[in-house]
Amino acid sequence: MKQNLIYFFKLLWQSVVFWTLAMFCYAMFRYYGIDQEISVVLKNRGDDDMGVIEPLIIFSAIGLGLGLLYALVDFLFDKYMPKKIPLGLNLLFKTGLYFIVTVFIVSVVLDIASRILNLGIELYPGWWRKDKRFWNALFYMTLASFVFSFIKIASERFGKGLFFKMLLGTYKNPKEEERIFMFLDLKDSTAIAENLSHRKYSQFIQDCFFDLNEVVLQYEAEIYQYVGDEAVLSWSYKKGLTNNNCIRIFFAFEEQRLSRKEYYIQKYGAYPEFKAGLHGGTLMVAEVGFVKKELAYHGDVINTSARIQSECNTHNVSLLLSEKLLKDLKIGKLMTSKSLGNVLLKGKKKEVNIYSIIKE
Repeated sequence: MKQNLIYFFKLLWQSVVFWTLAMFCYAMFRYYGIDQEISVVLKNRGDDDMGVIEPLIIFSAIGLGLGLLYALVDFLFDKYMPKKIPLGLNLLFKTGLYFIVTVFIVSVVLDIASRILNLGIELYPGWWRKDKRFWNALFYMTLASFVFSFIKIASERFGKGLFFKMLLGTYKNPKEEERIFMFLDLKDSTAIAENLSHRKYSQFIQDCFFDLNEVVLQYEAEIYQYVGDEAVLSWSYKKGLTNNNCIRIFFAFEEQRLSRKEYYIQKYGAYPEFKAGLHGGTLMVAEVGFVKKELAYHGDVINTSARIQSECNTHNVSLLLSEKLLKDLKIGKLMTSKSLGNVLLKGKKKEVNIYSIIKE
């Protein structure tokens, strides 16, 4: 419940801010200085002229209402629409709801504004069908929705905050950052793949990562990449340490899968278990590629995290992390750490002291 509320309020503030600003801008484009335009005649309501204040208030209110209800539509579709529904059908349903919401909000706001400001607007059933101003505004809103969708997709693709940094060219030149990485890998993947068809196995992995995505935002993680049945998560060092996010996400992911254990067993005849390796430190971040542009991380932190994860099978544990990272974390009474000693990781010249973490 808490996770759903966090996700909803995130959608809500983004949607409200965007649409309020978008409709505010529309009022400015449409009405600012309109009384000085050639051949434009404003209806005299007893004032010197209409000005721009009233349209700004009306359209900002429309934007606020649209932001509220659009966020609700997005939340309901993301949480309760079946994940397997075709994208085209999903868009068709959502577009229909958006249109109904738009007509409703515009009608309500115009009716209230007309009564308060004595605008004399008459709204009758189906008024919007022949109202050219409505279709003009709707065309603008359609373009604005494409911009909003583009920003959301780009933000999801690159990670929260990274999209705007890339727009500003922050990583055109390699930049040093302190980050935490988690390599998360499916246990016994070969055996599971052999028992399932390649199509069924692909759906199995897809379901696992759906469950992972359910907890990612709650623990402020960024998904760096998916590689087969492995996911690589990342945090800024501060966010990863806050409330032990980089460790708690692993146990939250376990609980999420456990809540759907019956589903996995019935559909695939197998229950997914994962192992993870964690390490943190300083590394370089750079924007790479031209045809396919993305952020890349370079440094020992990446390699060490991957090597630590590979030790899980050797020690028959699910979660391992480096001593360096453990010292910076504050492991409470709900978790226990156990040293597994110094280990010479593959490709490393110096041994690394690793620890297993168990939730009480």
